[in-house]
Amino acid sequence: MGDEAVLERQWRLPAVALRGVLFALVAVFGWANEGLADALTWCGILALAALPGVVLPRHRLLAPAGQLAEVAVVVLGTLATDGLPPWMLPYLIAPFATAAFDAADTTGEDDRHSRMRAWGPPVLVAVAAIGLIAQTPRVSAYDRGTYVTTVAIALAFGLASAVGAWWMRRSRSSDLHHSQLPYAEAAALLTQLRVVARQLPGSTLDPGGIATEIVDTASRIPGVARAAVLSAASGRRLVVLAQHADERVDWETSPQLNSLLADAWAGQKPQAGQVPLSRSTQGPVASLVIPLVAEGRTVGLVAIESDDPAAFGPEAITAAEDRTKGAALRLETALLFEDVRSMATTEERQRLAREIHDGIAQELAMLGYGIDNAMAILPADAGEAKGELEDLRSEVTRLVTELRFSLFELRSNVDRQGGLASAIADYARTVGASAGLRVHLSLDEGGARLPASTEAELLRIAQEAITNARKHARAENLWVTCEVDPPYTRIEVTDDGQGLSGEASEGRYGLAIMSERAERIRGSLEIRPHQPHGTTVAVVLNAGARPTPRAETPRPGSAAWAAADRIARTEQPARRPDRDNN
Repeated sequence: MGDEAVLERQWRLPAVALRGVLFALVAVFGWANEGLADALTWCGILALAALPGVVLPRHRLLAPAGQLAEVAVVVLGTLATDGLPPWMLPYLIAPFATAAFDAADTTGEDDRHSRMRAWGPPVLVAVAAIGLIAQTPRVSAYDRGTYVTTVAIALAFGLASAVGAWWMRRSRSSDLHHSQLPYAEAAALLTQLRVVARQLPGSTLDPGGIATEIVDTASRIPGVARAAVLSAASGRRLVVLAQHADERVDWETSPQLNSLLADAWAGQKPQAGQVPLSRSTQGPVASLVIPLVAEGRTVGLVAIESDDPAAFGPEAITAAEDRTKGAALRLETALLFEDVRSMATTEERQRLAREIHDGIAQELAMLGYGIDNAMAILPADAGEAKGELEDLRSEVTRLVTELRFSLFELRSNVDRQGGLASAIADYARTVGASAGLRVHLSLDEGGARLPASTEAELLRIAQEAITNARKHARAENLWVTCEVDPPYTRIEVTDDGQGLSGEASEGRYGLAIMSERAERIRGSLEIRPHQPHGTTVAVVLNAGARPTPRAETPRPGSAAWAAADRIARTEQPARRPDRDNN
């Protein structure tokens, strides 16, 4: 139902009430001045004339015809009672106001009907004025002045009511229009974004892919040893979208601790110097920071380092600016698109969680209580029925437990302070404690952060892998590895269950979902058997960006793994989610 239709329904009752009040008023005036018989006769005729406006207020023909009939009855009733006293004239307010209210409706029907409504109020006023003024010669000279004055006052009040109704309708319609304007603008912009996104080269709005192109371009500048694209994140920190280096680089992600980063971001001008841009750089270095500015806004930084302290002179700075020119707008568009998609996804997950909690979860809980009550009143010899009810109660309990896990998964997000590894660890510990799994953790996460949308997708992949191990693998142990060194990331979940051959159909559907999520963030998903039995699910992001070979990750179940697990348990205290009282 449109806004104008809603407004019409809101004002229908006041319009009927107005007619009722005016009808009662003229009935009292007629009874007092003309007697009961004449008052009943003309009030009855007036009620019949008002019927279309009350019953069919939106009808194209009957509604305006009814308004004209009301005016005609008032004029004829005034003429029939010799003009004085003009007891029916107050009722003119009703048809005048109703016609003006309808005329102010700006919603498009056909032009002919719109013109008919627009001309309705002046036609009614003209009919009333002509009919009443035509009665003037019949009024005695002594009463003529009183009659003309009374008619003029009645027409003035009717016109005032018409103007007030017209203004009220237009004002309310304008308020509705303005309240919907932000949504209309947002819809138009998102529609344009969808169209433009399909027309982009490669049809992609991936910040990581665009940042990789920028890094590849910057790394071809003579003398460049290391390069990265940094973008803004929460908490006044930066995130590494892409990098190029021969060995591990721990890029500085806090502009407050690096003058070149801070000056380039705030001043929107290239900054060169000998201040290292990474915490892992040793020895003399030349640094260059190129801001990526789109329409007056800094959307990212290109950080470049060289081992030659004199590498970045004026010519090199100009060349770097030329190579990165035009990339800022592409990157900002991709980041905005990711932000909108992330917001929409988060809101939808929260909405689903609320609906499940307030809907089916509560109903299942009530069903469980009903089964308990039925078991309590069973006779002692109802052994078979009791067994059936106990099985049904166990199934309901299992379903409630699964719903609680689903709610926890829907509500889980990467904390802005804790990071990806902490979120995965919390989820694994909670699921493991509830399902009787021994959880072993190996966490390696530095201070740099991935983009929020990427962290969210990696968390969902890890959750799906852990859920599959809990529901389908019948495992006893769960090993979780989380290695985050942006833009490189590796998440690995291993169980000692029955392996891929034992996966249920819904478990295989979960594997397909994980694959889609990994593809969305340009990652690679690997699912392989774990010896002697079990399954390993690993997702790797930017495998080529892992600069320095690290110590080999211990295999699940080994002594080295146990030592790393003890360290992780010490450094990452468990946090329990709020439980639902279902």
